[in-house]
Amino acid sequence: MEPFSDQFMEFHPVHGTNVRLDHSQTQATRVESFANGVCFSKHPLHPGEIFLIEIEDKELGWCGHLRIGLTARDPRTLEVVPEYSLPDLMDLGDSWIFAITRNHNKIIEELEAAAGGERAGEEVLAGGRRLGRGEDDEDEHNQSKTKTFFTDSHLYIENVRIPRDKLVGRSRPGRFSHILDDLYKTNTLPPTARRSRIGVLYVPKGQGLADMHIVINGEDMGASARGIPTIQPLYAVVDVFAATKCVRIVQVEYGFSSLQTLCRKAIQKHIVHRMAIDWLELPETLKHYCKYE
Repeated sequence: MEPFSDQFMEFHPVHGTNVRLDHSQTQATRVESFANGVCFSKHPLHPGEIFLIEIEDKELGWCGHLRIGLTARDPRTLEVVPEYSLPDLMDLGDSWIFAITRNHNKIIEELEAAAGGERAGEEVLAGGRRLGRGEDDEDEHNQSKTKTFFTDSHLYIENVRIPRDKLVGRSRPGRFSHILDDLYKTNTLPPTARRSRIGVLYVPKGQGLADMHIVINGEDMGASARGIPTIQPLYAVVDVFAATKCVRIVQVEYGFSSLQTLCRKAIQKHIVHRMAIDWLELPETLKHYCKYE
């Protein structure tokens, strides 16, 4: 299942008081303090449609990182945008939001079941708790993921297919770009690192309910919240909080690739690494697009 059309993703004009949007409405920067950085998607998400952002900049001296999730509250109906997504927006109800940490963002289904079945799973999700993998499981998981990353063109989450092309963060072109890019692909770097890409979507489960999934650098973190009612439209929520200073939206193409994307893929296929793009006789704007996307 995929969205019916590619809609251009933007941030909603309603946002926290410390947020400034760029002219394209796709980059959100918290200009002061550490709070009042709550942002929303301009339009509700379609089932299976991912709202994907990249961490552009960070700010030292604060504890805590990006928060992301969904809300059934239309931003236009908010008298005041809450100072924090957690707990302020959550306390208003009809919102499902989680903090992205440096580690332990993965939801482990087996551990939830072992904790006492359905009831324990509900308690874990209601509290927003995240469970981490053991070291042995982590090694095995990374090995299998590395093998399939270069062969799978899509990320599959139940009956949802998401093109992998834009899901994984990429380093800024530099001397060690080829090494850093592999670290993003295997999700070895902390998800809160610059250039990490984090997305949120919901997967319909029938009877007007859905599960919320968070994707970090091309890896599904599991169902972070279950049984979300889909009667009302669901907006993405991104809280540019504390150490996260600036984020930008990454557009995901679900249908046929654009000519721009096809050109980028053709160029990247015939170079050793991204630094070599500077040696090509191409327009600077095209070089920039090939290196940064």
